[in-house]
Amino acid sequence: MPRFGLLRHYQIARTSDISRSRCYSARIMQDRASQAHRFRRLRAISFDGDMTLWDFDAVMRHSLSHTLTELRAHLPANLLVDLTIDRMIEIRDAVAEELRGHSLSLEGIRLEAFVRTLQSIGVNDGDLAARLNAVYLKHRFEDIQLYPDVLPAFATLRNRYMLGLVSNGNSYPERCGLDGQFAFVVFAHDVGFEKPHPAMFQVACCKAGCAEDEFMHVGDSVRSDIQGAKAIGAFAVWLNRSGMPRPSDIEPDFEISTLLELNPLLAMR
Repeated sequence: MPRFGLLRHYQIARTSDISRSRCYSARIMQDRASQAHRFRRLRAISFDGDMTLWDFDAVMRHSLSHTLTELRAHLPANLLVDLTIDRMIEIRDAVAEELRGHSLSLEGIRLEAFVRTLQSIGVNDGDLAARLNAVYLKHRFEDIQLYPDVLPAFATLRNRYMLGLVSNGNSYPERCGLDGQFAFVVFAHDVGFEKPHPAMFQVACCKAGCAEDEFMHVGDSVRSDIQGAKAIGAFAVWLNRSGMPRPSDIEPDFEISTLLELNPLLAMR
């Protein structure tokens, strides 16, 4: 190709690239303007509990270690050789699956799990199972440690938005160091459905006194939190603390790695 032709070809390609870049930038500006407009309507923000505000896996294992200590004080060591925390978790998960759909509280499921745990080592003792359940629940709630970003994030958001807790668990705010932090609280065992069922988020909107498009939910589970919030048309923010790959079938409105990113995000409003 002659030199002039090459130059002309480059100029045309460069012009096309600039045009595409301007269109892309315009789309970004439009998206940001649209989000900013929606943010101006935002009135309430709800949060998941386990693995969003505190490390549930850590406190669960910590609490189960105390129940094992309690067992060692009551039973011969040879009965406990094969009983591990992982085995106790396995038994509890099996009990929860078996009793899914039954009107049994999470505390009741945990108690039944301890009954089955004892039976697995040849012990039938309802009183000891109840004792283990009491030890577990004491540490399960009293020893919760909030993630370090929780209270600072709440402090920056509380004066502008109603904050709430929407959880499939049973960690009442007053039991885990969050007394007085929430304007509304929604638990699955009270609603009769678990996230991602839309009813959980509809009840939250009702308690917050706002419409679905004035509501934002933040949580660590793409399935339970993001899918559920998006189903009613609320903002859905995925808290991805560990840098997990984003699923291809569910798209959060936003992804953050710490709750401290919420305030800058909402500064777009």
